Amino acid sequence: MGLALEKDYVDYFSHNSHEFQDELLNEAVNVRDKINDILLVGNIDLLNNAHKLVMYVLSGKETELEKFSNEEGVSWASHSLTLSFKLEWVQSIRRTLWKYLQQFEEEREENASHEDFFNLEKQVNDRIDQFLNGFFLSYSNYKDELIYAQQALVEDLSVPIIPITPKVCVLPLIGKMEMYRSNRIEEKVLMEIGKLRIETLVMDLSGIAQMETEVIEHLMKIIDGTNMMGCECVITGLRPEIVRKITRIGLTFEGKAETKATLQQALEDYLV
Repeated sequence: MGLALEKDYVDYFSHNSHEFQDELLNEAVNVRDKINDILLVGNIDLLNNAHKLVMYVLSGKETELEKFSNEEGVSWASHSLTLSFKLEWVQSIRRTLWKYLQQFEEEREENASHEDFFNLEKQVNDRIDQFLNGFFLSYSNYKDELIYAQQALVEDLSVPIIPITPKVCVLPLIGKMEMYRSNRIEEKVLMEIGKLRIETLVMDLSGIAQMETEVIEHLMKIIDGTNMMGCECVITGLRPEIVRKITRIGLTFEGKAETKATLQQALEDYLV
């Protein structure tokens, strides 16, 4: 639903668009100097979009307004543009819009009633707030999806199962081993054994300096799982400090997995 004087408002702003733009630039001091940069970085025309927002607000095109806010949110998020600039810009649009609404009323022969004014205030501000809410939700959702995708990629790269032959694969592990990563290793190892029909999995631990007791115990369960799926597990590159911890808690690889001093040694044995 549009405003009570929708056509009059739209015509007024159409006829005064250049003056409105100049007033907006004077109002948005901090954003003004960034307009060309934002246009170059994200192909986002702030001035054109300001006019579009005003027209959607005045004409009550809420469906178009919602779509526009979602598109703007994705556009700003995809180019990592600063939210503070967007908020300042929209608030500057709001303030400039109200200046012109006041100017319009002053030029009219018939003064608006208090009730008409409050209805106007509610509709205009509600629609600008609707735009901001849609923008921030769209921006946030896009960023969340991007973070999840990057996290999934990092997790996948942290468990790199490398085929050496059709039946032999290597899993080189480096960095910190904690329970979250250990669970991810278990999930991917069992899935890849089933998918690739791996018969021998060489787990190289030479890049792991420390393992907590619960991670070591979980590693044993991962080895049990590989054996249950018909895959032999070979452990290489165990560091002395990890070996001491394994023996101290009374665990052993005997009957579970073959151990080799180095990955090179294991590959020489299985590739001959």
